[in-house]
Amino acid sequence: MVMRSSPLPRMSRRGRATVAVLVGIFLLFVLLSWGVNAWTDWLWFDEVNFTQVFSGVLLTRLALFAAIGAATALLLGVNLWLAHRLRPLLRPHSPEQVALERYRALLSPRMLRWIIIVSLVVGFFAGLSAQGRWMQWMLFRNGGSFGVKDPEFGVDVGFYVFQLPFWRYLLGVGFTVVVLSVLGALAVHYLFGGVRLQGAGDRMSNAARAHLTSLVAAFVLLKAVAYVLDRRAMLLEYNESAKLYGAGYADINALLPAKEILAYISIVVAIAIIVFSNAMMRNLVWPGISLALLGISAVAIGGIYPWAVQTFEVKPSAKDKEAPYIQHSIDATRAAFGIDATKITPYAATNLTPPATLGTDSSVVSNIRLLDPQLVSETYTQLQQVRKFYDFGSKLDVDRYAVQGQTQDYVVGVREINYRELTDQQNNWINRHTVFTHGYGLVAAPANQVTCGGQPYFVAGSLGDNEKDQQSCSAPTDQIPAQQPRIYYGERMRDSDYAIVGQPNADKHVEFDRPTGDGGEQNYTYDGAGGVPIGSFGRRLLYAIKEQESNFLLSEAVNDSSRLLYVRNPRERVQKVAPFLTLDGDPYPAVINGRVQWIIDGYTTAATYPYSEQINLQQETADELTNKGTFQLARENVNYIRNSVKATVDAYDGTVRLYQFDDADPVLKAWNKAFGGHLLIPRAEIPPELAAHFRYPADLFKVQRNLLARFHVTTPGDFYSGQDFWQVPNVPDAPDLGQKQPPYYLFTKFPEQDAARFQLTSAVTPNGRQNLAALISGSYVDGQPRIEVLELPDQTRISGPVQVHQQMTNIGAIRQQLSTLTADGKADLQFGNLLSLPFGNGMLYVEPVYVKSNQQNASYPLLQKVLLSYGDGGSYVVLANSLTEGIQQLVGLGKQAPGGTPPAAGNPPPAAGGPPLNRELAAAADKVQGAINEVKAAQQSGDFERYGKALKNLQQAMDDFSSLTRTSTGGTPSATPTPTPSAAGSPAPSPTPNG
Repeated sequence: MVMRSSPLPRMSRRGRATVAVLVGIFLLFVLLSWGVNAWTDWLWFDEVNFTQVFSGVLLTRLALFAAIGAATALLLGVNLWLAHRLRPLLRPHSPEQVALERYRALLSPRMLRWIIIVSLVVGFFAGLSAQGRWMQWMLFRNGGSFGVKDPEFGVDVGFYVFQLPFWRYLLGVGFTVVVLSVLGALAVHYLFGGVRLQGAGDRMSNAARAHLTSLVAAFVLLKAVAYVLDRRAMLLEYNESAKLYGAGYADINALLPAKEILAYISIVVAIAIIVFSNAMMRNLVWPGISLALLGISAVAIGGIYPWAVQTFEVKPSAKDKEAPYIQHSIDATRAAFGIDATKITPYAATNLTPPATLGTDSSVVSNIRLLDPQLVSETYTQLQQVRKFYDFGSKLDVDRYAVQGQTQDYVVGVREINYRELTDQQNNWINRHTVFTHGYGLVAAPANQVTCGGQPYFVAGSLGDNEKDQQSCSAPTDQIPAQQPRIYYGERMRDSDYAIVGQPNADKHVEFDRPTGDGGEQNYTYDGAGGVPIGSFGRRLLYAIKEQESNFLLSEAVNDSSRLLYVRNPRERVQKVAPFLTLDGDPYPAVINGRVQWIIDGYTTAATYPYSEQINLQQETADELTNKGTFQLARENVNYIRNSVKATVDAYDGTVRLYQFDDADPVLKAWNKAFGGHLLIPRAEIPPELAAHFRYPADLFKVQRNLLARFHVTTPGDFYSGQDFWQVPNVPDAPDLGQKQPPYYLFTKFPEQDAARFQLTSAVTPNGRQNLAALISGSYVDGQPRIEVLELPDQTRISGPVQVHQQMTNIGAIRQQLSTLTADGKADLQFGNLLSLPFGNGMLYVEPVYVKSNQQNASYPLLQKVLLSYGDGGSYVVLANSLTEGIQQLVGLGKQAPGGTPPAAGNPPPAAGGPPLNRELAAAADKVQGAINEVKAAQQSGDFERYGKALKNLQQAMDDFSSLTRTSTGGTPSATPTPTPSAAGSPAPSPTPNG
């Protein structure tokens, strides 16, 4: 008796209509959202004149979606159709077939429709995956030659960078399609009786066997192709034996021939599967045996044999066996990361006594940077903020300018608008987007000069109500003038911070521009070319949908002359027009030809450079400043990088320019070709005024510095032992936090350099030790990047940054003075950049000391002292009121040293790590200590009159002691007194510049 199964229930007509309506509404909203985003993106790209990027990326993604999606759907659909077409006309009766009858009844009438639906769904997802590979395809299509061949196969590196990634992706697509086809065809054959688990006779029909074995043979053939590509990819894999990337001895001598043999075996197995299954024995026994042999061969030839070579031949003498391959990795890494031309200069640093030339030097000492761009950002905000909604960010930038014929470095910041600081009244839609639209001015101060009791000496950007209050702390004229100082594009901008600018006539100014000196305000109307015109109703409706804001249609503030400014963050703006670039995390502003320009360094990267070390950009560029003023880079694994592009964004109109900085980079050439060949401005057309502000990019330098910590060793044997490796020290004043010391910009002259340069510098120490190993610097010479290393002897006595800071601050007299600055916990000490400066065949360390009161909300750090050390870090140490005074004291100590030897450590005077006290100095020191005790007693008594007198007496006692110290050490007193701190950490009101 044949059991009939009940048919599956069908949905009612109303139910089907409801589902159709819901699906239609969903698709409408999806398509509307996609269309609005695409249209507004086109308008934005049209504004910045980079429509070729928008159209190029969009068309490429659509083409990949269509090509890979269609190919996947077609191949899968053909195999499903073929499986149905080859179904047996007569099926044996069995309980299994009866159970499948209901499914056949459901699918058979509309089998073609079901095949099309399944194929299209799979093709859709395959297309979605493929469109994300647009970068690989563009490089595959447009990549050229590197002019460098790999050391094993003699293949140009361009194949690995441009061709190999996409070939491997296509191979993965092929495997996916074949596997899905096998599974789909097997399911259809089983459903329609071509493959059976029960019943008499063969379990598989001849047609089903031919179809499925052909698909399996195709899979095996793809495996043969995979073995061929794997031979090339071996040069990219990690070599555990040598602890480097690239093929090693066992890979080249065992695994490489093994993969070649396996490729041939795979071809033979594929042929055997087809022949034995269908032409000769017409069964699956011999094909099964062939697949088993392939698996055994893969394990034995591709696994056991290389393991045996590695274990019994390589491990006992790995240093010698791996030497050629270690050399390959060293050479490739140095070339791929641009450190192959690094100039390493031995620096003996045998002089431990401060030389007299310190007092007369004009190339190093006179340019020592005292202002820390991270610490003084609060000072800039308090003194130059003018209004609460202005912001300088958590870290400023260092740049150099030629003012009055003299080039020096300046700490610069841009007075941006910070929408998070608007009050509730200011934060309504009209004010937020049409009134408070921009910041105003670039503020600058010489990096080597302070005034007014430790404040920066502002020479540019002073503004509004504060100008009268800060006249004694600022230059009388703007020394870095900007003809257009308004900041419509800045680092503080977020996606929601769009601005609507432009009015129907020039007499109606509504944008807040800046405060005036008399306490009033000045308004402004934007007249630049930036922004997308939104005067028409269609444009307003478009952006009302995009921003989900009805005011675009209802507000009178949006009119026929309105322009919409969005994507206002310079880094995001460049990333949008150049998505193929990795951008440096520290954009910086510069005044160029009277306009404020943001400068962003762009990198081209690759991850398939043979034998090169692979690094994680996010990990290698992280230090103390990450996310505290610099952007964190994405987690991207690379083994090739070039600073190939210098991008600029005009702070007023948002104009983006991409300058080709490395005109020899093959990756950049491929991208330029991919977008029509006119994406970049040639290097020859870079304006000299702009080139004068280029600086060595920080993130690239950190990557190169970290690699040089190992790859300065170029001999395979020494590299394998790892005894001469370096490491980047932690932050000197907080080493326990585990954060790396950031590199710092200096305008200075190192030994073997012809003149002072603006360069990025970092100290490194031996691996596992704290003494100084080398100084690494990056700079531009004649417009070309240059990495230089000053390498100290292995057994040097020169201390590293962490040691120096600990030694300087642990001297009793210095520790006592530092504790005085904190005024019994009412102020906090903050240490600036600890600068390592090679000078006079020795090492000069300089560390500014800032004091910040913790008793007032509006307090800010003030530079109050300067720590200096010369020699090995502990012998010659001074804590001075100014850099000039500290240098004089060091020179005096050097002159007093008998026979040029340093004084005994731990025998410094109370206020300086100098010579032993004479009678007058001892009396002056006692007077200082007595005055300190009186200040403490006055604080505890609450008698403000007594406290004021105590502060005055302490100031006089410290001045007397400083005068005696300068006289005893051979220095000359300053013509004007330098600012000194009070016991409470508040600045004395001295307006004298302190260089």
